[in-house]
Amino acid sequence: METPDTHTDAAAGDAAATGIAAQSWEQAAADPQYRAAVVDLLGALAYGELAAFERLAEDAKLAPTLADKAQLAAMASAEFQHFERLRQRLAEIDADPTQAMEPFAAPLDEFHRLTAPSDWLEGLIKAYVGDSIASDFYREVAARLDADTRALMLAVLDDTGHSGFAVEKVRAAIDADARVGGRLALWARRLMGEALAQAQRVVADRDALSTMLVGGLADGFDLAEVGRMFSRITEAHTKRMAALGLAA
Repeated sequence: METPDTHTDAAAGDAAATGIAAQSWEQAAADPQYRAAVVDLLGALAYGELAAFERLAEDAKLAPTLADKAQLAAMASAEFQHFERLRQRLAEIDADPTQAMEPFAAPLDEFHRLTAPSDWLEGLIKAYVGDSIASDFYREVAARLDADTRALMLAVLDDTGHSGFAVEKVRAAIDADARVGGRLALWARRLMGEALAQAQRVVADRDALSTMLVGGLADGFDLAEVGRMFSRITEAHTKRMAALGLAA
């Protein structure tokens, strides 16, 4: 799910590409550890897109109107198309898509279990806030990857239309009943905490991803930069909360 700020950051990183970021997949994948890290990233992203498809289709059942139901169904379809592109890419680079996704299925399913929305508005907040946190993280990583992988990741992270839709519906609900805002703000804070904690657990369990994030593979990452990356993700979250009319 894209916002103008994240799109600008990605474009700037693209223009200043050096090292691995200036290489093609064929060049960068000569390093087997780099290849393993990219397979992990694409596997995690692919399962995330598949889970987003399932969740949006399920959330459509909570939609208060037929028009809202149709909108969510269209977004679910877009997420599935993203999943198909990632699955195809994994096959193209001789990685088994199912095996690439498998390590991430249980932790992502657990995240969704812990953050199951209780109503329509919580579902919108989760799709807007939760998915955007993940998208910000993937964009940060994509800026350091080879040109081919970076282009694919940015394409599948493109906004499916949920951003504007969620903001419109949530703000209308708050205007109708100001008490809704407090409940949704607490829900969004919980989503932020769970998403960051889950991301840290997933990375810690995958050696190639861990090495990438602490500077062993991709350009520009060190422990200080990881801290700045999460600061940028938190700042973007604060801006999204403001767009919703909620306090971060």
